[in-house]
Amino acid sequence: MESLQKHAYKAASESFKAILDRFPTERVVAERSRLYLELSERELKRRPADPRTIEERLTAATAALNSGDDVLAERFAQSVLAEDSKQDLALYLMAAIEARRGEAEAAVSFLTRAITISPEVRAQARYDADFETLRHLDGYRALIDLPSGSADPRRARRPLR
Repeated sequence: MESLQKHAYKAASESFKAILDRFPTERVVAERSRLYLELSERELKRRPADPRTIEERLTAATAALNSGDDVLAERFAQSVLAEDSKQDLALYLMAAIEARRGEAEAAVSFLTRAITISPEVRAQARYDADFETLRHLDGYRALIDLPSGSADPRRARRPLR
């Protein structure tokens, strides 16, 4: 159900098939599993193929991150970085993903690279809620030019990326 709710239809489909294989005599469970399996497979057919261009992958990564699917967001961002290691948005997205995971050092590293390429990213990072866990770190504060010891003046909602 978690996969289905996250719109990870392939994983959901595989899980429901496994339930049907494992519990074929459980009528109620089997009926529900078949219903959700059909829903998952219908959604898989409706979904377009994986994005191919850098722009498509960045859009997909941003959408995945905004919907809470960090794994998919990382997959798309990393695929962009494999092709273009200086893609500032992909680096920014990776910083957000690492910050969400609590990997402060990795998050600051990705964010530093993004800001080095596009200094205007600094302003966006300053108010991005994904970096909330980094706000107390001197390295993050220095990177985005917040005076040491000051609180973030705004509680930002995620800006459009």
